Amino acid sequence: MAQKPSIPKGTRDFSPQEMAKRNYIFDTIKQVYQLFGFSQIETPAMENLSTLMGKYGEEGDKLLFKILNSGDFLKKTNRDELAQVESSKISTKISEKGLRYDLTVPFARYVVQHRNDIQFPFKRYQIQSVWRADRPQKGRYREFFQCDADVIGSNSLMNEVELLQIIDRVFTALNIKVTIKINNRKILAGIADSIGHPERLIDITVAMDKIDKIGPEAVYTEMRAKGISDDAINMLEPFMNLQGNSTNQKLNCLREFVGDSAIGNQGMLEVEEILERLKTFKLNNEVELDLTLARGLSYYTGAIIEVVANDVKMGSICGGGRYDDLTGIFGLKDVSGVGISFGADRIYDVLNELDIFPKSSIKGTQVFIPNFGKEEEKEALKILEELRNNGIAAELFPSNAKMKKQMTYANHNNIPFVIMAGSTEIESGLLTLKNMETGEQASKSLNEIIEMIA
Repeated sequence: MAQKPSIPKGTRDFSPQEMAKRNYIFDTIKQVYQLFGFSQIETPAMENLSTLMGKYGEEGDKLLFKILNSGDFLKKTNRDELAQVESSKISTKISEKGLRYDLTVPFARYVVQHRNDIQFPFKRYQIQSVWRADRPQKGRYREFFQCDADVIGSNSLMNEVELLQIIDRVFTALNIKVTIKINNRKILAGIADSIGHPERLIDITVAMDKIDKIGPEAVYTEMRAKGISDDAINMLEPFMNLQGNSTNQKLNCLREFVGDSAIGNQGMLEVEEILERLKTFKLNNEVELDLTLARGLSYYTGAIIEVVANDVKMGSICGGGRYDDLTGIFGLKDVSGVGISFGADRIYDVLNELDIFPKSSIKGTQVFIPNFGKEEEKEALKILEELRNNGIAAELFPSNAKMKKQMTYANHNNIPFVIMAGSTEIESGLLTLKNMETGEQASKSLNEIIEMIA
C-alpha cells in the first residue's frame, strides 16, 4: 500500500481561494510600498552559510535550515570527527549553504555585492518566503512569507516616519485595527547604563521583552538567572511599571531614569523627533511608546518597531528597526539602514479570524459557459473570446458532460454568472444569463451582458 503523501510540519499548501486571499495581502502591501517610492528586488532562497551564520545571535543560528552539500557530503570529514558526534564541528564541512532566515541579512549582502550599481539612499521592497527551524504553533510556521521594505544609505529619521506611515496605510487598507509600538535601542542601552550593567544589555532586554507573556516576576527571575543583581532589578521596577502611562509621562520619567547616559538621551531625542514629525499626518492607528519592546537586538541600533492586532491575539504581525552598520559585516562600513517587515501569514490568519477578507479579494472566473455539444461549442468559443476581450474572466467547459456535472463545477468554483448558449439561444441571438447567487435568469444580448458585468 502506497504511503499517504504529506508535507513537513510547519509548512502549508494553499488552495486557489487561499492564494487569491494571500495575493490580496501581497498586492495591498506592494501598492503602498510603490506609492512611497520603493523598488522591488529578489534574492535566492539559499545563501552561503558564511552569509547567514552569526547574524541572528546564538539562538538564531540554531534555527537555520542547513543544506547538505551535493554528492558525497561526507568527503571533507574524517572518521575521528564523525566518531565524536559533535555536529558543530562537522556541520561546516558537510553543509556550505542554508535557507534564508530573513530578508534583511540577504539584503545587506545584496547591497555590498551590488554597491557600484546602487544609488543611495536605496529604497527596496522584497516579498519572498523565509525558513526557520522553529517549533510549529499557532501563528508560527517553519516556512512563511515576509514583506520587507528598507531604506539604506541614509540616517535621517524621516525614514522611520515614512515607514510608520506605510504601516498605518497598509493596515487601514486591510481594515485591521492595530497598535504600532515603538522604542529605541539607545534608550535600552541607557537603562542598562543607569542600573550599572551596560554589558548585560541583551540579557536585560530579552527578559524585558517577555513581560506581556510571562509577567514581571518571571522576568525578574530570568534576570537573576543571568547574573543581574537584586539591586539592579529593584532599580528597574519603576521603569517596568511605566507601561500604563501616557507617552509624555513615560518620557518625563525616562529623563530621570537614564540620567547622564549620553546614549540613553540620544535615544530619547530620536523618539521625540519621530513622534513630533508624525503629528503632521493623520494616522488611523495608535502609535505607542513601549519601553519594554526589545525585539531581536543582534543588529538593531536605533528605533525598534512592532505591530499587534487589537482584536485578535496573534503576536507581532509587523516589525522592524534601525541598523546602523549591518553592511559592515560584509565589508561596507558606516552605511545606515532602517526597515520593516509585514508577516503575511499572520496577517492572513488575522483577516481569516476576523472574517474581513473582502469578497472582491477572491474574485476568479466571472462567467461560466456550459458545453452543449460540438455545434454549440463553436458559437460558445466566439462568446468566450468576446467576453475575455472585454476584460471578463470566462470559462467554457471542455466537454459535453451532463449538465449536472457542469453546473456543479460552476458552483464549486463560486462562479457568479452562467451563460446558456444552446441551439435555442444561438438561433434567437439572445443568451440566457443566470445569476448563480439569486437563481434569477434573463434573456440578454451579449453586448448587454458585457455592459452589465464588465
